[in-house]
Amino acid sequence: MTAKKRKAKARKSSKPKRKATVKGPRQRAKADAQAAAGVTPPMSKPDIEEMFRRFEAAEAEPKTELKYVNPFTLLVAVVLSAQATDAGVNKATPALFALADTPEKMVALGEPKVRDLVKTIGLYRTKAKNVVELSRRLVAEHGGEVPRTREALEALPGVGRKTANVVLNSAFGEHTIAVDTHIFRVGNRTGLAPGKNPLEVEQNLEERVPAHYKRHAHHWLILHGRYTCVARKPRCETCIIADLCHWPGKTVVQK
Repeated sequence: MTAKKRKAKARKSSKPKRKATVKGPRQRAKADAQAAAGVTPPMSKPDIEEMFRRFEAAEAEPKTELKYVNPFTLLVAVVLSAQATDAGVNKATPALFALADTPEKMVALGEPKVRDLVKTIGLYRTKAKNVVELSRRLVAEHGGEVPRTREALEALPGVGRKTANVVLNSAFGEHTIAVDTHIFRVGNRTGLAPGKNPLEVEQNLEERVPAHYKRHAHHWLILHGRYTCVARKPRCETCIIADLCHWPGKTVVQK
């Protein structure tokens, strides 16, 4: 599903039981500061269950918006997406993956050519170096296969905990939740999983997200943060969980 279609779907999806309006900029900034400080009251277990029930009803099988063809190309795409948008990465990777969709081909392609193909992406020089080096490591240490453990993934150049969690979830179906800026914001604003840093939010999500929703929790939360619970002016008026969310930057209007 394209980003444009997702935005349209977010507007048309199941409406909350009570509508919400967004407060002014100063009140929103204060509310975000409170959320970051852990002041937002935590959501109750029944509300969390209902939150994910609505997410599932709106989109039962959410997928990453990064384009890839196998676990290796997903790993490369996620490495390239650090401090960049998925849309920007998706513009560069088709040409790259057409030439190198395996670690062996990526090593043969070489760093200068990889660098030229991804030069539209921020920090492309460092990322190209990491992509070629992690490809070498995959060939030398893992028989050309992407490892299925977080520890082995994090040992690769350019791969941190967030990247490892994305690969484990999207490529291998593991119930991991990668906390990026969107999920960090949603976790704190809603009261779903307040935390002062991404690891704390991740640990709280692991504890609080119902087991039967963990497979897709990462994608539901990131898409919600990307298209509805946006940073500057969240779209609370169309949010399907507005009545469950504890963010003080909005006002829930009784019908």
